[in-house]
Amino acid sequence: MNVKKTFTIIFLFLLLFSTLSGVAADDDRSYTIDWAHIELTVEKNGILHVDERFDYSFEGKFNGVYRDIPLKPGESIENIQVQADGAYPVLVESDEDGYKHLKIYLYSDEAHTKSIRDCEVSVYISYDMKNVVTLFNDVGGLQYKLWGEQWDVGVGKITAEVNLPGDNGNEYFLNPQEYNKSSSLDKDTITAKTTSIPKGEFYELLVLMPLNDFEDATYAKHANQNGRDMIMKNLNDSVNGRNFWNFTYLVLGLLSLLSPIIAFLIYILFGREPKVDYDGIYERELPTDDPPEVVNAMYATGEIGKPNMDGFEAVILNLIDKKILGIETVENEDTDTKDLYIKFKADADRLEPNERKVYDILHNFAYEGTLNLSSLNSSLSHESNAKWFMEQYGIWQDEIKNGLDTKVNEEFSSTGTTLANILGLGGIVLGIIMAALGFMTNLHNGIYALGGGIFLIIFSAMILHMDDDKFGKWTPEGRVRYLKWKNFKNFLKDNSLINEHPPESIVIWRKYMIYGASLGVADKVYKAMKLQEQNFPNYYDDDVFLYHHFGGYYMMHHAIMTGETAAHPSSDTGGFGGLGGGSGGGGGGAF
Repeated sequence: MNVKKTFTIIFLFLLLFSTLSGVAADDDRSYTIDWAHIELTVEKNGILHVDERFDYSFEGKFNGVYRDIPLKPGESIENIQVQADGAYPVLVESDEDGYKHLKIYLYSDEAHTKSIRDCEVSVYISYDMKNVVTLFNDVGGLQYKLWGEQWDVGVGKITAEVNLPGDNGNEYFLNPQEYNKSSSLDKDTITAKTTSIPKGEFYELLVLMPLNDFEDATYAKHANQNGRDMIMKNLNDSVNGRNFWNFTYLVLGLLSLLSPIIAFLIYILFGREPKVDYDGIYERELPTDDPPEVVNAMYATGEIGKPNMDGFEAVILNLIDKKILGIETVENEDTDTKDLYIKFKADADRLEPNERKVYDILHNFAYEGTLNLSSLNSSLSHESNAKWFMEQYGIWQDEIKNGLDTKVNEEFSSTGTTLANILGLGGIVLGIIMAALGFMTNLHNGIYALGGGIFLIIFSAMILHMDDDKFGKWTPEGRVRYLKWKNFKNFLKDNSLINEHPPESIVIWRKYMIYGASLGVADKVYKAMKLQEQNFPNYYDDDVFLYHHFGGYYMMHHAIMTGETAAHPSSDTGGFGGLGGGSGGGGGGAF
């Protein structure tokens, strides 16, 4: 079914997405930041002094690292100093689009001639920031990102120490809370430890301090308004919003587990087959007088009522048996082999509509009433021919399916199949949405939505590719017919049984060949027939067997597959207090 194929392609495309935990500057090199230590000192005059340490592990050759520090309007940075353990640093400063860009070249020799390679380096950066601390009418505030979301890689862990101007009445908040490992406030010092923080995430400190801790705060930003209530509201709104989405992603991940539960309930309610009074193991005779294409559509395909290529090829064999089509072989002088030809011998007006359709499709590729099967594959490799063939083949399928509506309704209950398809299609759509949300977010619980979405897509694709009778069920009459044709197929597949009970005439063998094709086991029947060759000395005069003997069945099958492929070619073709709103942060990387 085209819808199923489309969703399968979407699913496979979705599986190409992956999240990387590190950055490789080239294929043969990479680096990590194993530890970051951030020390902040809030001076009484409003200056924020920052000391940073980043422990890098390099694999491969690198020229250095960089650090981007964002500056909001009115903020400034000065007294920048850089040191390093394990390398010789050279700092180049620049201002770029609201950032202070620090490019730190690292050399392995004091003469600055050799780049670093396969080593561990600790980089120390210190600087002073002005107008980062904000003094409101009722409280002093500092909102500062200890780690920014713009780093090229995550960090193994962070330790932080914050020195405040006073030792009473201070309050602090560290967010996102899922990265907090431990923290404490001892008089005028805040200490904190984190778990690992992935790429794209931030870690932020918010401190509220008494105004009387500041003296002559020339280097602080002054806001002529009360700040505490506004700050707490923004903080709570942001935390609650983050918690809401974390909870939502967790719930979405868990909801994906409902799909198999619902599928099981559909099976229990609508898919369990009725008990019937039939316990046969094999069937030697044709169970019903249905034509081969109907047997194929009803009892041999996953989509009940719709024939497949086996049914199409069975019709060809049936037309040969009816003498509507004939078989002829001609020596090919170029290859010293025999080419197989189908001759259009009789008037097709007396055929059933679906038989006439197959006749007309083949006749379109004939020349002067003869079709060279050896060249059909080449003809169907052309896109225009292939598209025409697949269009006509689809019409043939629809004609048979429409003609079998009554029979399908009498023999099969499709309620469970319909519900399962709705579950599968809905699961694919929901799974894609879930996986996309989980993939795009940096929230910790996004992994549950991503994992749940992928699981839902896989499970839903499996449901869509299951045969109709896995969730639907046969009526008692339909169940008996299905089991009889299934047992007839088992008989045809078992060469030992056919050899033990061989047909007594070539006519029955032809029926076995035709219906074996409709059931997808024509090759098994032909092999069994070859073992009985001595009993039918004139079997080479029979067109049905000549068709198989000279590879007609396989040439036709291969040509049809070529047409199906060629018909579908691939193309190249703010507010203070809100989370993430603080100063500092930024990011960095290596080059």
